[in-house]
Amino acid sequence: MLPDFTAFQWTLAVVAAVGIGVSKSGLPGISLLHVVIFANLFPGLASTGVVLPMLVAGDIGAVILFRRNAQWPHVLRTLPPAVLGVAIGWGIMRWAQHAQVPAAKFNPVIGGIVLVLALVQLARYFRPNLVAGLPHSRGFAWTMGLVAGIVTMLANAAGPVMALYLIAVALPKDAFVGTSAWFFLLINCIKVPFSAQLGLISFPTLAFNALLVPVIVSGLFLGRTIVARIPQKVFDTLVLVFAGIAAAKLLGAF
Repeated sequence: MLPDFTAFQWTLAVVAAVGIGVSKSGLPGISLLHVVIFANLFPGLASTGVVLPMLVAGDIGAVILFRRNAQWPHVLRTLPPAVLGVAIGWGIMRWAQHAQVPAAKFNPVIGGIVLVLALVQLARYFRPNLVAGLPHSRGFAWTMGLVAGIVTMLANAAGPVMALYLIAVALPKDAFVGTSAWFFLLINCIKVPFSAQLGLISFPTLAFNALLVPVIVSGLFLGRTIVARIPQKVFDTLVLVFAGIAAAKLLGAF
């Protein structure tokens, strides 16, 4: 059974689905759009489970389009701590369900993390030698992977986190998109049983997902067209700008 939405709410859902496709094809900061919209359409923790199968569909499309560009060492360095982060996030969500803590309570923490990471990367633009070796260290990869895993389980909002990691290690935009596509396909598939255990995925939500899959596909091709026309420097700047906007929104600035 599909949700009993008004025409305006269905329009918002379509816009959010396009945003998923665009974010998966190279502009991860756009993911703020679907996070905010679906959190309003499906209040509480429910939105994370509703959105997850759509994210997997977008990930599959992104892998099909960009699989040849992946840099597997970065996927393999960040995936193990991300899996640990998913387990931690699942534990927090179980506690939140029992304690009836609203999902929005976690937003300022997530926003603060993203903001700090964005500011560090911005500082490196002006002082390239600042913590020069840090982005390529094992500790940095594990920290970013762990944070991404927790944040993606709590709010499906790890796009800006991984984006900041990938520009910190100076990946060209094609490698950025391909690496991100594989990372999120794997981690989102791992999240599915955790979300199902929490009761956040059901047949009605899957029917809703299936209806919006064609819209997500259209967003993938739109995003690919946009990214292909953006110079590398502009692409890196946009990643930082979108990350900053996402952080400000999660911190309640607007």
